[in-house]
This record gives sequence, structure tokens and C-alpha cells, in this order.
Amino acid sequence: MNFLADTWVGAWLEGLGRITLLTKETITSLLRGRIDSRDLLYQLYFMGVKSQSVVLITGAFTGMVLGAQTFFQFHKVKMDTATLAVVSVSMCSELGPVLTALMVAGRVGAAIAAELGTMRVTEQIDALRTLATDPVDYLVAPRLLAAHIALPLLTAEAIAVGIGAGYIVGVHLLGIDPTYSWYNMLRYTQTGDVAVGLIKAFIYGGIVAMVGCYKGMTCGEGAEGVGRATTESVVYSSITILIANFFLTLSLGTIFHSL
Repeated sequence: MNFLADTWVGAWLEGLGRITLLTKETITSLLRGRIDSRDLLYQLYFMGVKSQSVVLITGAFTGMVLGAQTFFQFHKVKMDTATLAVVSVSMCSELGPVLTALMVAGRVGAAIAAELGTMRVTEQIDALRTLATDPVDYLVAPRLLAAHIALPLLTAEAIAVGIGAGYIVGVHLLGIDPTYSWYNMLRYTQTGDVAVGLIKAFIYGGIVAMVGCYKGMTCGEGAEGVGRATTESVVYSSITILIANFFLTLSLGTIFHSL
């Protein structure tokens, strides 16, 4: 047990402490306004605009599949017109933010870890410190703020496209009555469902950015270290998002349904 504590558990706790300190430094940098606007705009373009294609495809086909599967089950009990309501609530509070975050973690998180890892291996981060430039201000803070802004916007886009795709499949392919389907969707989709999804997306953006930055800035030497950091960034971000989703669902669901 002591050997295990000195190796796996100790390394995990040490990494948790380091990423916590990095997060604290980054938040302090954001509060002090040490971000260059050009860096922020570029990161918004990279994380938001260039991620739209994968997010739109994911949202559209998720809405289609969810609509079809829900219809097949609801048709057995003559509840066809409730199909779109299930698609809407699921996309708003669960599938929209989670799937968007996982797609962005695979694309953006890996890119952040690879970029910062390469800078670390080639000693560019040390060069920034030599030039009296804080790497957290210059590299981490713009990425964190951009992720906090981009993820809710991408999630809202995925939700809208998913609901629209589910509507098209349900009404035009499966023959569901459009009027009652739309009425039930508006009736059972609450404002809290949308708020829960956007709050989750905001938190997931921070997870993706911080895990990617931490893995990139602490990667091992050489190409192998950069590759390992990139892989770990995607894996750890995805696992953290799925774990956090459970606790956020319980806490936020309790808060909004009690209002």
C-alpha cells in the first residue's frame, strides 16, 4: 500500500494540486485583465468558428437518432406527438452540452496540448520567462476565457440544430403531427433546461482548456512526451466531463426544479 501511495496515488494527487494552482494563477490573471485582445480573438476563432462543422454534424445526427428512437418507443403507446419534447429536453440539458464538450475536447484540447507541449520541448516557454513574460498570462488565460465563451455558443448551436433535425425526421419522415408536436415541445421544455445546458457548457469549456494547457505545459521531453500529453489531454478531459456531468445534473437539476 505504501508503494502504491508513493507511485500512482501520489502522482495523481500531485497532478491535481498542480492543475489547481495553475487554475488559480489563470483566474488571477483574468481578474487583473492581463489578456491581449488579439490573442483572445484568435482563440475564439480557433475554438469557436473552426469547431462549428463538427459540432453541427454531431448535433444534427444526434437529434435525428434520438427523434427516431423515441418515436419507435412512443408509437407503441400512442404518444407520437411527445417525441419532439423528449428530443428538446434531452438536447438542452444533457446531450447538447456533453457531446459538444467531448467533440471540442477531441479537437481543441488535443491541439492546445500539442501546441504548448511543443513550445515546452523547444524551450519557448522558458524563453518567455526570460523576456519577463508570464506564460500563464500569454498562453493559458486567453485559451481559458475563449473556451468559456465559445463552448456555450457552440452548445446553443448544437441544441438548435439537434431540435430542428429531430423535428424534420419526426414530421417529414415519420409522419408525426407537426402542430401538436411543436406544442408539446414548448410545453415541456422549460427555461431551466436551457439554463442547465449553458451552465454545463461554460464549466466544460474551463475543463477542456485547463486540462489541455496543464498537460501541454508539463509534458515530457521529446516527441514521445508531446504525443503522450496530447492523448492524456483528450482522455482526461473526456472522463472529467462525464464525471462532472453527473454531479452537475444532480445539483443544477435540484436547484432549477425547486424554483
